[in-house]
Amino acid sequence: MDTSYTIVLEDQTVLSSLCGANDENLQVFESYLGVPVICRGNEVTVVTSDQTICKRFQKLIDTLLESPEITSDGSADFIVSCVANSAPQQGAFCPQCIHIPRGIKSVYPKNRKQATLIDSIYANDITFGLGPAGTGKTYLAVVMAVAALRNREVSRIILTRPAVEAGEHLGFLPGDLTEKINPYLRPLYDALQDILGAEAYQKMMSRQLIEVAPLAYIRGRTLEDAFIILDEAQNTTGAQMKMFLTRLGFGSRMVVTGDISQVDLPGGRESGLIVVRKILAGVDGISFCELGSADVVRHRLVGRIIEAYARHDAEVAAQDAAARPAGPPGRSGRNSQYRRGSSNRPARPYSERNPHDH
Repeated sequence: MDTSYTIVLEDQTVLSSLCGANDENLQVFESYLGVPVICRGNEVTVVTSDQTICKRFQKLIDTLLESPEITSDGSADFIVSCVANSAPQQGAFCPQCIHIPRGIKSVYPKNRKQATLIDSIYANDITFGLGPAGTGKTYLAVVMAVAALRNREVSRIILTRPAVEAGEHLGFLPGDLTEKINPYLRPLYDALQDILGAEAYQKMMSRQLIEVAPLAYIRGRTLEDAFIILDEAQNTTGAQMKMFLTRLGFGSRMVVTGDISQVDLPGGRESGLIVVRKILAGVDGISFCELGSADVVRHRLVGRIIEAYARHDAEVAAQDAAARPAGPPGRSGRNSQYRRGSSNRPARPYSERNPHDH
């Protein structure tokens, strides 16, 4: 029985891109396949007798070779993205690249959920990207916005988010409106500079191609011919979310991102992001894309931290439910003669109450 499987590549440029600098891409293949991958001359060999692995390897290489991205400047990122999206049970997958004219780099989805989010933004006027920190939802939204602006699909980018502090009070901030909201929009600015470079980013800001607007200042406007991003949407109220969504004008596209596990609204108020998912699910032209801890693209510990907190929250919720006493039978409804949360004194009939009570 053969203990290896070899693919011969005649094009040295393709072979060089496939292997990567110092054969770094071979390590990516090895992580995906779980067996050694070796390059000698113009041959790439996978060391295994498992025919299933050999078929996966052949399919992956065929998928890579079919794309012109294999010889582009971003071929290394393309290969990493393709491998990350090629789950063993789903086969090889060629991700959709986001090309930004005059941008400093192209962007590839790092997993299938990111690829689904990109496809959804292309296909729908309003897309909700829901997921924990580190899944890349906000970064991809900014990338898509810049690509749309550079491709002249829109004339401006509008960035907004609710000015809700995450558990700490910053006090009054100095400066004009833009300077006051800047700290809240720092993640979006960082993404813009990463995509465009500092010089191009400053030029776009000075030409007002990128508009920064606190959520409260969106009210009453119709946002036409724009790519609008609402970040940290879990900190909107139901009324704010409705107000924002109804600002959509002709030729515009909206992306709403947020993490429903990190709601910072005071007083335990229900998040508008949770409410809108119940109301607008299934509406044509609106899409909800959910990412999870498995889709985190930051340090590997971030995903584990998110999972640990999710387990803790579930345990606390279960304990609270178990400790909550059940109400007396027949006394929990609206028509009960006993008032909930007060003494067990029967409520007076409405006709006997003091007129000033109502």
